[in-house]
Amino acid sequence: MNLPAPPPELRFEDVTVRFAGLTALGAVSFTVVPGSVHALIGPNGAGKSTCFNVLSGLYRPESGRVRLGDTELGVARTFQNIVTTEGTVADNLMLGRHALTRAGFAASALRLPGAVREQRAHRERTREIAELTGLGAHFDTPVALLSYGDRKRVEFARALCLEPRVLLLDEPVAGMNGAERDRTAEVIGTVRAQLGLTVLLVEHDMGLVMRLADEVTVLDFGRTVAHGTPDEIRHHPEVLRAYLGTPGEISAPGEFTAPGRTTAPGEDSV
Repeated sequence: MNLPAPPPELRFEDVTVRFAGLTALGAVSFTVVPGSVHALIGPNGAGKSTCFNVLSGLYRPESGRVRLGDTELGVARTFQNIVTTEGTVADNLMLGRHALTRAGFAASALRLPGAVREQRAHRERTREIAELTGLGAHFDTPVALLSYGDRKRVEFARALCLEPRVLLLDEPVAGMNGAERDRTAEVIGTVRAQLGLTVLLVEHDMGLVMRLADEVTVLDFGRTVAHGTPDEIRHHPEVLRAYLGTPGEISAPGEFTAPGRTTAPGEDSV
């Protein structure tokens, strides 16, 4: 695969989102370096999912804006819960190519030469992506027969089939065992390196964040409290207070939550 030119930087500029008087995001700003893996972390109710919902167009901010260079944002997103269809891995990945299909329904139904060539090209591309994400051996396997970790990777691969410039990963290893987490981390790193994508990651697993992220932005109660490298973040006093309530250090393994949080609409509660 040819490595494409990296996308321009992604800018989240002074974004404010409110729900019935509750401020879910209060003038949040951060910049994602092109071609990097950038993690958004924070306790439950911090505003992470709200950020993702703004980025993917589900929420419109009250003020502020999101820019990818000087253009409107084009993203693909995965979700915490698996969303796949019945059928094979190939069938699911072909759904990701639907938005890129130029041939009309009639041309496809009549199997006109142009439509046939396009479908063949799409299928070849989905097979490439299946190989890249470690699903090549399961290309013609019904998704229902796959393990949980493999089904999560089907959703990840389907997002890649959209040929996004920015990939939003919402807790990509949630519910996985140790081996599945390690495999998924390896796949994310490979995809980032080979496709030159910008990856924005929300994840509670600090081990994955420390392993993959180039930079980390920490949210708490809808506001940015810290930004830096993973090593800087794990020693940052505001981050330690947000997660643990006491001085100390966030170790790489494990997940951290803060008790007694109030979550905004759209925020995870896990």
